[in-house]
Amino acid sequence: MSAPPARRAGLRRAGLRRTAVLAAAAVCASVLSACDPGGSPDGSGVARNNNATVAVPVADRKAAPDLSGTTTRGARLDFADYKGKVVVLNVWSSLCGPCAAEAPGFAKVARSTGGAGVRFVGINTRDPDTSQAVGFEERHHLPYPSLSDPTGKLLLRFPKGSLNPQLIPTTLVLDRKGRLAARLLGPVDEDALRAVIDPVVREK
Repeated sequence: MSAPPARRAGLRRAGLRRTAVLAAAAVCASVLSACDPGGSPDGSGVARNNNATVAVPVADRKAAPDLSGTTTRGARLDFADYKGKVVVLNVWSSLCGPCAAEAPGFAKVARSTGGAGVRFVGINTRDPDTSQAVGFEERHHLPYPSLSDPTGKLLLRFPKGSLNPQLIPTTLVLDRKGRLAARLLGPVDEDALRAVIDPVVREK
């Protein structure tokens, strides 16, 4: 005996909902795989605090590349303007869930550390349209500019072992001499971010 029409309609709706849930899960899995916070040792000789954070001894630091370019809003950003500042570089994408999760903490720390000579700069990658990036910045009230790097060309300028361009989010801290002082892989909360920035700020 076939099911009554009302029951058949209910079963169809349940099937559609299940399909939608599975599709959404597939999209989430795809995005998370693109934002994988993991990583293997890179043999760079730096001191590891844990699997996600790397602090570079002063004697082993390498100069960061010149990242001057165009921001997501079409303005020119010249890295010479950050000379003598501690710079926090955050690599992110509007398509990356972990990037969105850490953004409020980054906005808060950026506002509170400016007086100590810290400057934040984002590097937006994988977003084919800058409107996506600008929308992300506005949603999370980011008070700092982000360079537009949809194809990852800027990321490839970094010295070998200092940055894996395939892993986002990634955060780099540059000391006042423009050298790579620390790296954090994966999403970073406010406390962890401050713990990495503060020692570099205290350096003479």
